[in-house]
Amino acid sequence: MSRVIVIHAPDSSGGRRVHAGSAILGRAHSMRDVQEFLRRTGLEWEQEQIAASQLVEWRGGGPETWERDQLP
Repeated sequence: MSRVIVIHAPDSSGGRRVHAGSAILGRAHSMRDVQEFLRRTGLEWEQEQIAASQLVEWRGGGPETWERDQLP
């Protein structure tokens, strides 16, 4: 199964870029933002589903990382 939703690492401007396939969904500052972006694409997922889904690739920290200074 390939991952279709990519949540990039936090960057210096704040937040994380979110892509679904080749489409840019926006810049998320929280899991709630990601949930809203996905809702707009037709995915009515709970935050726990997003965090655990095999369709989501978390780059540069998992669902608990929203600021650049939180990176390992």
